[in-house]
Amino acid sequence: MTKRLNPYTAAPELMKAWLAHSTEVAESGLEKPLVELVKIRASQINGCANCLNMHTFEARQAGETEQRLALLSAWEEAPCFSDRERAALAWTDHLTLVAKKRAPAHVYARLDELFSKEEQVKLTLMINVINGWNRLAVAFELFDPGLGWKA
Repeated sequence: MTKRLNPYTAAPELMKAWLAHSTEVAESGLEKPLVELVKIRASQINGCANCLNMHTFEARQAGETEQRLALLSAWEEAPCFSDRERAALAWTDHLTLVAKKRAPAHVYARLDELFSKEEQVKLTLMINVINGWNRLAVAFELFDPGLGWKA
């Protein structure tokens, strides 16, 4: 297998700016457990091992349970997610698969019931950020085996 480029060395200033933007969005005021669920869910859809490894670790550090992490891929059927989390996860699913699923009125209506206008922007930006990271990690086969992961 041929090693792919490292985006941090190929375009260091752009990656530094992307990381700063990502951090700003992630720390914009949405609750940390919700942000991690969104990151994990988008990463599940996109098949991004690096981001799944990183964000399940961070979710556990923030107090997320193993049960909820295990059930996240079936969040629609699992009874352990709040209405607010369900609205965020539905929005994440639709925006991550936007070419196929679009952003239908009923999904937005539920989001609008449970999130302020500002929170809707923050959540949408977070979904954009994690999808961007997923694409970078998948494209360049990035994987950090740290964070307690063992082969």
